[in-house]
Amino acid sequence: MTGGQISSFTSLAKEHQHYTQEAPLKLKEDKKSYKIGVPKEKDPNEKRTAFTPNAVALLVNNGCEVILESGAGLDANYTDRQYSEAGAQICYSTREVYQNEVVVKIDPPSVEEIGYMPKQSCLISALQLPKLTEAHIHALNKKQIIAFGFELMEDKTGNMPIVRSMSEIAGCCIMSIAAEHLSNLNDGMGIILGGITGTPPTNMVVLGAGTVAEYVIRAARGLGTAIKVFDRHHYKLRRLKNILGGEIYTSIIEPTILANELESADVVVCALRSDEEGVGYCVVNEEMVINMKHGAVVIDANISEGGCFETSQLTSHKHPIHELHGVKHYCVPNIPSRVARTATRAFSNLLAPFILKMCEHKTIIDMVQSSPWLSKGIYCYHGHLTKKGLGKRFFLPSKEIDLLMAPGM
Repeated sequence: MTGGQISSFTSLAKEHQHYTQEAPLKLKEDKKSYKIGVPKEKDPNEKRTAFTPNAVALLVNNGCEVILESGAGLDANYTDRQYSEAGAQICYSTREVYQNEVVVKIDPPSVEEIGYMPKQSCLISALQLPKLTEAHIHALNKKQIIAFGFELMEDKTGNMPIVRSMSEIAGCCIMSIAAEHLSNLNDGMGIILGGITGTPPTNMVVLGAGTVAEYVIRAARGLGTAIKVFDRHHYKLRRLKNILGGEIYTSIIEPTILANELESADVVVCALRSDEEGVGYCVVNEEMVINMKHGAVVIDANISEGGCFETSQLTSHKHPIHELHGVKHYCVPNIPSRVARTATRAFSNLLAPFILKMCEHKTIIDMVQSSPWLSKGIYCYHGHLTKKGLGKRFFLPSKEIDLLMAPGM
């Protein structure tokens, strides 16, 4: 090789040093993998489960371990085999399922089940005020569990995605429920839900102007039902009119006006949004119920937060009607469980991304501090009750979650 060739090769080699070099992408070192327990629902009225097999596969592929109690998905028509093929570990012991760092459940766990959970673990479930007791709060706080309630969880826009999704399903189901109990087949008044030519339409009163009301009214208008909507807030009534288009009867809740409309109502749907603490509002007293039509149907979709009617009492899918003063009260807290497979898919679509977000952080505390809106869903945190409304309900002290999570606390 001549001197000129060596010089050219040397310069070429030096030039190559400045080229971009390929290197493997560095993985995030702080990504955490959780063991997630999914118990079987023990309440015979609860047919939903937290995850579909596809959601389980997504979580497992992202490093999580899903420990699912045998039979957890059967009521939603998902088999153990489908979950196993998706990567879940099928467990036959209820106690073992609860002994994981995260437990995801639809119905709130019993005090005994909370006792199975490790200290400082995480519970994600419904709150369901009618079932919640002081003993539940004490059991959670004794174990210093971080407890998220579905009804309280918000996204960064301030919306409640799980509440909205379940409200859409409930709204779609309510019209068929009302039709069933107005029918002679269920000892009803024997009237059609809607209106036909030459016959006055069915009268419906809707309390609330949120998502449940929106979907109820969409179905009711198609049937020709006469609808009157009441809410505490003017802006919600205006929003509803804008969404639905056209003119609908709306009114702020004023006891005298509401009482007059209830007297002629065939169906009353209660869907008033709870306050920020998850506590509902009772706006119809027993005297108003006494003056209602004999055989009228009340569907209290707010029963999981205490109910809108003073006369409402918790019922079940097996025995859905509680009758008082000749008025039928349908007070089942988990209406979406009537369509468990659809509801399970909706839960999965919202809960799986939430779990994946947890995996992006070393601890749940880190996740909440990086996304402050998530703290709205917490009602128990490391031995403290964090919701003032629940504190008033059970005469227990509460502390603001922001103060508890402040540095140094």
